[in-house]
Amino acid sequence: MARYTGADCRRCRREKTKLFLKGSKCDGPKCPFESRPFPPGQHGRGRTKDTEYLLQLREKQKARRIYGVLEKQFRTYYEEANRRSGKTGEVLLQILESRLDNVVYRAGYALSRDHARQLVKHGHFVVNGKKVDIPSYRVTEHDIVEVREKSRVLDPFQVAIGLAGSRTVPAWIEAIPSQLKILVHNLPARGAIDTQLQEQLIVELYSK
Repeated sequence: MARYTGADCRRCRREKTKLFLKGSKCDGPKCPFESRPFPPGQHGRGRTKDTEYLLQLREKQKARRIYGVLEKQFRTYYEEANRRSGKTGEVLLQILESRLDNVVYRAGYALSRDHARQLVKHGHFVVNGKKVDIPSYRVTEHDIVEVREKSRVLDPFQVAIGLAGSRTVPAWIEAIPSQLKILVHNLPARGAIDTQLQEQLIVELYSK
């Protein structure tokens, strides 16, 4: 299975903004982006001409990196969003937000989406009573996501219980840390998604 194995902080520098890929490290003084807020490489400090295509490409790359999705899968998500009713960009973000690894991260049960992906792949979660170990699994309205009974004593989930209330959970899901449970009330509208993306640029890129 293909996956990115390089340094996460290089991806933030490439996009010239914090993507919060490393959990609490991104909020601290040791974040490399704080000392080197320019793209990596020998030409990182050079001037680049911000063409229309470049802006669209960078926005697409930013979305891929935030949600941890490779190009082929991201393109598949876009094609699905394009077929569905509604604004394509908003539907695309809704698809990305409904991934199980993102839901686990949003609920505060993981420090980052990478961490959430690892927890899901190791089989620590059940959805509606059935074990799910596929990070890209998509939740739907009224789904119930829970940590498996035998996994609840593990450190990541004990930490999540201890930090309950310290992270803002979006309104479309409800986290119950005392039971290590997540209730999916509905799928998010654009106003409920706080990811800083201009999804219209992504639509324009793929529409060429």
